[in-house]
Amino acid sequence: MNFSLDGRAYELDLSDANAAAFRDILAPYVSAGRSTSTSSASAGARKRKSAGAQRDYTAIRAWAAANGFTVSERGRVPAQVLDAYDAAH
Repeated sequence: MNFSLDGRAYELDLSDANAAAFRDILAPYVSAGRSTSTSSASAGARKRKSAGAQRDYTAIRAWAAANGFTVSERGRVPAQVLDAYDAAH
């Protein structure tokens, strides 16, 4: 069974009986809520620049260091840093 809470997706392996019990517990909330479309990106998340776009990692590393992130001079820049950089620019 898949469900999402606070923007985070979960998967549970439940027996038929437990899946039914879980659905019964959620029924009042589901009936009061509204359905949204699903996508690979979480709701409200900014899309990262396309894979084909060139990024200036020297500038990103400099920005990260100036904004309290710890990044190495070489290697992959953490996704958290890229997301913060994208949000700031």
